[in-house]
Amino acid sequence: MPKVREHVRGVSYGWPMTFEQPLPKSLSPSRLSDFQACPRRYQHASVERIAQPASYASAKGRFVHFVFEKLYLLPAPDRTIERARDYVAPAIDEILTDDVRKDLAMDDAMLQRMLGETEEIITRYFQMEDPRTVNSEGVELRLGVTVGATPLFGILDRLDRDADGNLVIVDYKTGGLPNRNYDSQTFANAELYAVLCQEKLGETPTKIRLLYVAQGEALERDVTDVVIRARASAASGAWERIKRYYDDGDFPATPSSNACRFCSYKDLCRADGVPVPMR
Repeated sequence: MPKVREHVRGVSYGWPMTFEQPLPKSLSPSRLSDFQACPRRYQHASVERIAQPASYASAKGRFVHFVFEKLYLLPAPDRTIERARDYVAPAIDEILTDDVRKDLAMDDAMLQRMLGETEEIITRYFQMEDPRTVNSEGVELRLGVTVGATPLFGILDRLDRDADGNLVIVDYKTGGLPNRNYDSQTFANAELYAVLCQEKLGETPTKIRLLYVAQGEALERDVTDVVIRARASAASGAWERIKRYYDDGDFPATPSSNACRFCSYKDLCRADGVPVPMR
């Protein structure tokens, strides 16, 4: 029987392997979240690049992001609710591909549901802010930097300049409002975006705004130097462990009810002997 190797946060199941795929060139906020939740999820998603099937929530999120991205590429005076609605039809062709429709088993009723929810989101968004008054310095802004020895990459939904001349990170959220007792986790990805801005642009955003457009509410948090250092340090520590696990040929699984609940790789883990929680 092979000896099971123990790791800092989890246990290896089965034999170590040599990965045919190269290690990813950089670490994004979302992939960092994957790794922190469960290194094995990172292995499947980022190293082995096993495609995850689309879900209704992910498809709707991409659909809405497409509409707002196109809206903010327009000159400010043209960012009206009518123009936002004009981008719904192109989003159907761009986002709801044959593969996505197959993953969702999408029928006309599901499509109409998504279109109805998108209309509600657009209406609520225009009640939250007037995009004609927003001074946006970047939309779907791609930033790549190296902090110490850690390559980071992220795509910002929006980077605004407020009335006081400060940068503000804006991130659209199409899900439900989070529990405010977990703000540190809620703002974690966006705070790593602040690290990217500081390193790439030479300017630190002063605030993060999370726009929960399906709820019509926004959550805001100030950016501090303490948070910047903490997020950069966490990313660097994770990257060192990622490289070590890659060289070892195994990313340990850390199953838990929270980590496994929405993971697409549960069947792979079960087949490898990982005790995935049933709930």
